Amino acid sequence: MQMIQLGILLTNRYRLLSVAAILDVFESVNRFYADDDKAPAFNISLFCMDEIDTNHAAEFKGYRIESICEAQKQDLIFIPAFNAANIVQAIGENQKYIPWLQQQFKAGAELACVCTGAFLLGATGLLNGKTATTHVDACPQFAHAFPTVKLQADKVVTGDGGLYTSGGSTSSFHLMLHLLQKYCSKDIAVRTAKLFSIDMDREQQTYFSTFSPVQAHNDELVAMAQQNIEAAYHNAGTIEELIKEIPGSRRNIARRFKQVTGITPIEYLQKTRIEAAKKLLVQTNQQMTEVMINSGYSDPKAFRKIFRKTVGMTPTGYREKFYIS
Repeated sequence: MQMIQLGILLTNRYRLLSVAAILDVFESVNRFYADDDKAPAFNISLFCMDEIDTNHAAEFKGYRIESICEAQKQDLIFIPAFNAANIVQAIGENQKYIPWLQQQFKAGAELACVCTGAFLLGATGLLNGKTATTHVDACPQFAHAFPTVKLQADKVVTGDGGLYTSGGSTSSFHLMLHLLQKYCSKDIAVRTAKLFSIDMDREQQTYFSTFSPVQAHNDELVAMAQQNIEAAYHNAGTIEELIKEIPGSRRNIARRFKQVTGITPIEYLQKTRIEAAKKLLVQTNQQMTEVMINSGYSDPKAFRKIFRKTVGMTPTGYREKFYIS
C-alpha cells in the first residue's frame, strides 16, 4: 500500500478541536499499522498560507508547518471548522487557499471539510451542483451563500465526486470513518470507531438543531407576525388566528414573511411549537400528552408525525436521548 499524502489546512480562525481530532484519528491509524508491523498509512502534513505563524508550531509540536506555496500534490486535504461567528469574514481572511484548493483538486486530491469548513470549500465553486452539509445551525446561511449547492441539512456526512463534507463538529468522526473505510479498510474503520467510541450508525444531525429565527430585520409587519406566533403558539388553532390583526392581506403577509425569515408563517409556527416541545421533553417531567398540549398540538398522531419529520426521531426517542435528570 502506497503511503497516502494527507494535508490539513491551518486556516485563519480554525477551530483547534477539529484539527486536534483529525490528527488524533489519523495518528492512531498509523499506530494500528505499526502494531501490525506495517508502514504508516498516512503521511500527515500541516499547511498555512504564505507566512508561517509561530503559534502554530507551538500548538503542533513535532510537525513541520509548510506554506501552501511549497506544498506537493496531496491525496486528501482536510479543511477544519472555523472558530468564528462571522463566517463571511473568516472566508475573506482565507482567500489565498481558494486557488490552491482548486489546483489540488484538479490534480487529483480529494477535499474533506469539517463542519463550517464547508464554507471555504463552497467559496471555491467546486461544490456547485453537488451535495453538501455543514453544521445544522449554519445551514440557512450556507444555503443563502451557495444557492447552487445541493444542501442536505439533515446529513451527517456527504460525499460527491471527491468532495466530502460533515455536519456539526462531532460529525467529523463519521466523516473520517467513511474515509478510512475507503482509503484503508472496513477493519481499520471499525477499530478506529471502537477506540474513539463512535456510533457508526448515526446518519442524521437534525436532532441537534436549534430553531433560531431571524430577528434582526426592519420589516415591522413581519416582526408583528413573529411576536404573535411566539406569544401564542401554544393556544392558537391556526396561523390565521395569529395574524388576523396584522394589517394587510394574507398573501402579502406570507410573501414578506418568507422573504425575511426564509420560511412561511405556517412553517414558523410549526418550528416554534416543536422547539417548545423539545425543551419540555428534556427539561420537565411532563407526560407526553402534557408536552403535546403545552406546545400547541391536540392530535397525538399529528404531533408525532411533525416532530419526527422536523427532528429526525420520535418525541419519546428524543427524551430518552437528551433528558436532563
